[in-house]
Amino acid sequence: MTDPAATTPAVLAEGLVKRYGGVAVVDGIDLTVRRGECFGLLGPNGAGKTTTLRMLLGLTPPDGGRLTVLGEPVPLRAREVRARVGVVPQADNLDPDFTVRENLITYASYFGLSKREVGPRIDALLEFAALDQRSAARVPTLSGGMKRRLTLVRALINDPELVVLDEPSTGLDPQARQHIWQRLRQLRADGRTLILTTHYMDEAERLCDRLAIMDRGRVVACDTPEALVAAAAAGLRYLQRPANLEDVFLQLTGHDLRE
Repeated sequence: MTDPAATTPAVLAEGLVKRYGGVAVVDGIDLTVRRGECFGLLGPNGAGKTTTLRMLLGLTPPDGGRLTVLGEPVPLRAREVRARVGVVPQADNLDPDFTVRENLITYASYFGLSKREVGPRIDALLEFAALDQRSAARVPTLSGGMKRRLTLVRALINDPELVVLDEPSTGLDPQARQHIWQRLRQLRADGRTLILTTHYMDEAERLCDRLAIMDRGRVVACDTPEALVAAAAAGLRYLQRPANLEDVFLQLTGHDLRE
């Protein structure tokens, strides 16, 4: 028999709305994230991406619509959902007073995992992130790439089914970005579902199975990167080169700068 969980979307949002001061920052979006895929959210600043992620995690209550994550209604069962989700925030919020290993031990305690239980898991995660030689190092001594890798594996300490990443490689040099990308590809190959936001079009093209482009709180397009470029090609004939995802992004979201 087919496991019902395997056919249930990782995320299903229908008519999702969030307002602040009477303004809809998320304006009736529909999203379906399939199990085992890497799904990207693109959009200019203020498009509603981070607010959408906060609603998925049960941190911000929606003002309208319906939302289920890993088969559970959110925000009704947000606590249960968060126990099955890993989060990589936009800014690293590691404890500077702790070592690499101590950061992971402390975070594991939030999920009720004992030191003895989590020891082998931490060893495996440190090896996965190529931080096994820095386990006793304190956070301020790490490079930016190392801190980002530590933040990533911290999000895996509870063995999550879904990993949510808010701009996972922002500010990293090309070598560090490539390392993060390799680890994200490995997570997807292991069957985890990934949702990420990014401002790097090459990151979206290389990592994501499908993308939703948001603008002014709405989803203006959703498909594979290749299909999005192909669909926009007719409107981009003025280009003197093949169109790419950045061209599509600018075509759909406009060229005006926003706060």
